[in-house]
Amino acid sequence: MSEHTPLDPAGSDPSARSAGDPFALAESDPFGPHNLPYGVFSLAGEAEGSARAAQDPAGDAGRRVGVRLGDHVLDAGAAAAALGSPYVSLLARPTLNPLLAAGRRAWSDVRRALTAWVTIPAHREVVRPFLHPLSEVTLHLPFEVADYVDFYASEHHATHLGQIFRPDSPTPLTPNWKHLPIGYHGRAGTVVVSGTDVVRPKGQRKSPTETAPVFGPSVRLDIEAEVGFVVGTPSELGTPVPLADFREHVFGLSLLNDWSARDIQAWEYVPLGPFLGKSFCTSVSAWITPLEALDAARVTPPERTHELLPYLDDSAESVADEPAGYDLRITVALNGHVISEPPFSSVYWTAAQQLAHMTANGASLRTGDLYGSGTVSGPSEGQYGSLIEITWNGRDALVLPDGKRTFLEDGDEVTLTAWAPGPDGTRVGLGEVSGRITSA
Repeated sequence: MSEHTPLDPAGSDPSARSAGDPFALAESDPFGPHNLPYGVFSLAGEAEGSARAAQDPAGDAGRRVGVRLGDHVLDAGAAAAALGSPYVSLLARPTLNPLLAAGRRAWSDVRRALTAWVTIPAHREVVRPFLHPLSEVTLHLPFEVADYVDFYASEHHATHLGQIFRPDSPTPLTPNWKHLPIGYHGRAGTVVVSGTDVVRPKGQRKSPTETAPVFGPSVRLDIEAEVGFVVGTPSELGTPVPLADFREHVFGLSLLNDWSARDIQAWEYVPLGPFLGKSFCTSVSAWITPLEALDAARVTPPERTHELLPYLDDSAESVADEPAGYDLRITVALNGHVISEPPFSSVYWTAAQQLAHMTANGASLRTGDLYGSGTVSGPSEGQYGSLIEITWNGRDALVLPDGKRTFLEDGDEVTLTAWAPGPDGTRVGLGEVSGRITSA
């Protein structure tokens, strides 16, 4: 289930990458030393059929922490051991969770060490044997997901859905929308790595013309182009996390697709919100980009139009110089055809505000918590992050070279890619997230 890349979203020329020397990267490579996202991998065939795998009921045989460099992945634990690094205990593991739990200082120290290992010529001959072509590895879910929360943070997305479902309302936004980040608690057990097939969900649905609900496969299966944030450092129960502590707790981010069965959700969500229409599958990238790699992409969020309560007020002096918005340029492709380019910089509620609100009641954070931004949409056509917006709830079919679509059909494959501005004019690539729809 190796990650594949039908598009090159970060704007580099794949031919400029060297298939021979993993260190010979073009300066424009979006996965150069300025990026170094983390993942978990195994070598092809290593985790299946071996005696080690048979003795490992958890399925961790052969899995190890990897760091992406161009079109290669570095076995970080093996490199650490060979170089006598003190970080072996964090990197020679089958999951990122020990590194996530180590805290911000350790994150910075490890990243500094990794950067040195792949950039200082004296290390190259030691490191080289531990760099494997991406084509020869299998990528896995990079961390154990503790809890999963999904927000509704894009004003443009919320406005579009309000216009679709409440066309006669004087305002498309609900009264609470500008006062708090709306969210729902999802299902951690159905978070899957990019490349995992998405089985069309079944559930109850009822159209306005039907007198009773029916049970069966969703006929309005949709995507939600999102950004997910991964929590490292936990917090104590009863202790809210303030805005200023966002970077103390959040390790990094990745692309996320929170698949949505619109017909199932429409029938079930009143009064408690999304349930079966959302809990069947959430896809995340195999690569987690550390926040430190995105310092050049940090931007001020959109102007606040309503006065915020103190715990969400990001205009306060203590946090105003720490912008928590990110300039991420997302591309959505359906069967290889680009259908949208949502700008994450337009999202109203920042990840710091989402984290502060998620813990405002004293709820604790756990290592491996994942929370999604909600669908990312811009104000214009061509920037919508869901098919319900692109087709205006099925009214206007999307015309593709392989046929028309209102919602997803069996066999359709959706791929999200993205890049962000990096240091000195570079680009930081985010690992793609893709999924193919299979019949129920």
